[in-house]
Amino acid sequence: MKKVTKNEKKKKYKDKLQKREESLKNDNLSKKHNLFKKEKLNEKSQKQESIIADANSQEINIKIKRRINKKKIALIVILIIAVCVYLGFSVYHLIKNPTDSVMVSEGSISQEETVEGYIIRDETVIKGEKYKNGMVEIKSEGEKVASGDPIFRYYSAGEDDLKAKIADLDVKIQEAMEENNENLFSTDTKLLDTQIENTLDQATKTNDIQKIKEYKKSISENVTKKAKIAGELSPTGSYLKKLIDERSGYENQLNSGAEYINATRSGIVSYRIDGLEESLTPNDFSKINKEFLQNLNLKTGQIISTSNEGGKIVNNFICYLACVSKTDEANEAKVGDTVKLALPSSREVDAKIEYITKEANNEVTLVFSFTEGIEELLSYRKVAIDIIWWDASGYKVPNSCIFEDDGLSYVIRTRAGYLDKVLVKVQKATENYSIVTNYSTSEIEELNLSKDVSTSLILYDELLLTPSVEQINNAT
Repeated sequence: MKKVTKNEKKKKYKDKLQKREESLKNDNLSKKHNLFKKEKLNEKSQKQESIIADANSQEINIKIKRRINKKKIALIVILIIAVCVYLGFSVYHLIKNPTDSVMVSEGSISQEETVEGYIIRDETVIKGEKYKNGMVEIKSEGEKVASGDPIFRYYSAGEDDLKAKIADLDVKIQEAMEENNENLFSTDTKLLDTQIENTLDQATKTNDIQKIKEYKKSISENVTKKAKIAGELSPTGSYLKKLIDERSGYENQLNSGAEYINATRSGIVSYRIDGLEESLTPNDFSKINKEFLQNLNLKTGQIISTSNEGGKIVNNFICYLACVSKTDEANEAKVGDTVKLALPSSREVDAKIEYITKEANNEVTLVFSFTEGIEELLSYRKVAIDIIWWDASGYKVPNSCIFEDDGLSYVIRTRAGYLDKVLVKVQKATENYSIVTNYSTSEIEELNLSKDVSTSLILYDELLLTPSVEQINNAT
């Protein structure tokens, strides 16, 4: 048997220890690896749990927020409903009781009524002998004329044919004058040319029909003058001389056969004739009554048609209007009273009552005279018109502020919660408002009022609307 030496034993022992050490190391490494692995798994698991927890938390938060939002929305809806209910109640309250007080302000009130007015004019119809021939206006509708002025003329026999011939000759004369312009030159013709050019320039700058007619007439007269001068400068027997002489002959025929109608009085020219010029006159108002006016069978606002047979001259200084009314103001009116009339154009004119006829059923027929706005009524015989019986300006106060005590009028003024009983004088009143003023010192002394009563109302004072008995009694 082989003997084992010490060294071999030591070596063997070392190898065994080394293997044991390596085995322990491997075990430790394995344990560490497993521990690391376990830690990693724990971390992963914790992360997953954290993610799940976060998700759950977010879901819970969303649910909570939704619940809060629902509560907020419900609260907002409740607030909106409450505001709407409050506003509705306030509007209802304001409608039922508009306000408790009102400020004193400057204003005006008036008493008016609308009536159907029949226009009565001082007018004279003018008609010539040749009225069947048709007529040409010399003065325009509404133009003022003096006595003796020509206002229109009637056509002469064969006038259209003569005018056509004259117009044809005018063209030929103009052409002949242009061909012989150097031989026919004179200072007079040059001046007429300048006048014609200036008139044409003025005519192109206006839209006034009357002015355009005047410019046209002026140009025609200057052309005729120029032609006559050219005829005088032309040698006897020349072509131009013959044309001008021929034109003069036609013109003489035209003028000799025409009938000119002149104004028999001064006034306004009108060609609107309705046949009532002789019956609706200011000569006798006693026949003007309700029955007479109704029997005229006129339509309100109807325009009188233009006549082609004659014209008339209307007094432009005064006009009259008849109407029927049953208001208290009309029944209380007297001859000589003054009012205002609002014409269809809304223009207000002063008027005076000239005649009153008492009718049945508490009605009266009134005849007014006025001196303005006459021209704008020439086209009508019957119009809707407003009678302004009176108007007043000053402190305008609602009637609900005013109450009476012992025959005097008062209002309740409020200042910083204190109430004052203020004496006022009512000047004019309508259904809803009054114009009030203060009594004078002498008037107050005559009334012998108690010292507690205020007698001075000023602008912007605050007054109670419909003061109660308690408020009136508490006022100092």
